[in-house]
Amino acid sequence: MFKCEVKNWQGEQVSQQTFELEIAKETTAAGIVHRALVRQMTNARQGTASTKTRSEVRGGGRKPWRQKGTGRARAGSIRSPLWRGGGVIFGPKPRDYNLKMNRKERRLALRTAFASRLDDLIIVEEFNSYFSCPKTKELVTAIVRWGSLLDEKTLLILSEKNENIYLSARNVENLKLLIADQLNVYDLLHADKLVVTASALGKIQEVYSE
Repeated sequence: MFKCEVKNWQGEQVSQQTFELEIAKETTAAGIVHRALVRQMTNARQGTASTKTRSEVRGGGRKPWRQKGTGRARAGSIRSPLWRGGGVIFGPKPRDYNLKMNRKERRLALRTAFASRLDDLIIVEEFNSYFSCPKTKELVTAIVRWGSLLDEKTLLILSEKNENIYLSARNVENLKLLIADQLNVYDLLHADKLVVTASALGKIQEVYSE
């Protein structure tokens, strides 16, 4: 059971909200979160880097010069890795970097990562009514009122996408907006502050419960 203060649009504490998430044991928490983080970052790799070996480089079928009598080192192909324009030894080839992790473990890691940021968690009331149109300056001012500095990386979590809030947030440096059912371990750990609406907190409990 976790307890947090809830702030209104003006930044005043108006109530308390409790939420419950099943997290990993203290002895295994760091390990499972680390595995989930490594999986996410590794799976983001394209794996398209490619080089040509000496057999794939165009040309080089004829022996450059005879074996003996020239005074030069013997050579069998101008596409030797020792030559300029030759093949690459042990170079990268296209490959799949994907790592697997059980769905239950992924959800447990996500809940554990979220709960570990309790000290940096800011719960706020719904503020959709203040954005009848995009207002970037007002959103930035509100985030500062809630307790996140301009030079801090802030993750804003909403229960559902609001077009005006999205347009207000998309061009703000150090601010990232996510929907509650699209959380990931990297963004949870990378942010300095997490600003979560009360309804988004309820959705997180609903979506990521066992």
